[in-house]
Amino acid sequence: MAFFKLLRQSPLSARIGLAMILINVIAAIFTPYIAHYTETEVVGDVWLPMSGDHWLGTDHLGRDMFTRLIYGARNTIAIAFVTTILSFLVGIISGFFAATLGGWTDQILSRIIDILMAFPTLIFALMVLSVVGTSITALIMVIALLDSTRVYRLSRAVAMDIEVMEYVEAARLRGEGIWWIMRREILPNAMPPLVAEFGLRFCFVFLFIAALSFLGLGIQPPLADWGGMVRENAGAITFGILTPLFPAGAIAFLTVGVNLIVDWFLHIASGLKD
Repeated sequence: MAFFKLLRQSPLSARIGLAMILINVIAAIFTPYIAHYTETEVVGDVWLPMSGDHWLGTDHLGRDMFTRLIYGARNTIAIAFVTTILSFLVGIISGFFAATLGGWTDQILSRIIDILMAFPTLIFALMVLSVVGTSITALIMVIALLDSTRVYRLSRAVAMDIEVMEYVEAARLRGEGIWWIMRREILPNAMPPLVAEFGLRFCFVFLFIAALSFLGLGIQPPLADWGGMVRENAGAITFGILTPLFPAGAIAFLTVGVNLIVDWFLHIASGLKD
């Protein structure tokens, strides 16, 4: 009930963003019921135009583009969501530990993070994935590790501000352990910036996976992925065919939707009034 009350008070931009996200989520959940064909089924000639049988035409192999787009939503969004969750678990726990314990723990963790952040993210990911392979597990682990460095920085900064508050000192004097303090005192008070950061990091991970797929080291064929679909059909632009613009538009559509929700949440967390 509180959510619906908050939604009624939300601006139009937030409602539009929520609708854009729901469209993608529904497409990802109900993919087998929405898609006309299977993910890898060849159903016609190459780059057929839009028609009643093929709403968005066909791709470079003759597969239904609408079907591939829907399956791409499931693959890309699911992998990006799992990766973001994992990166936040690693980043928040390590960041809170560094801020709460301080001393050598903080120094060692921070220097490790500095080393990882010193490498350009895309180059580091390309280097590691070219060595360990491009399986889904490797993709998730590599991107989650790289993204957790940014989450660590935010978590540590927020936790250090909270850690010096009186209620945290009172919890220490009561004899509460570090896990209790992190879970019951620091985490609830750090939620607003962390939730907003989750939306931003999800967008980054989502776009990063699409970029890796475009370069050939992301989600591998025959699995549908929006970044890979742009790469596979890029040659169609030469002939004036708009096929690669559909997955590119889907990437932009979801990114805009998530950012609209993040902007709304940041506005709520700031305590500012319209």
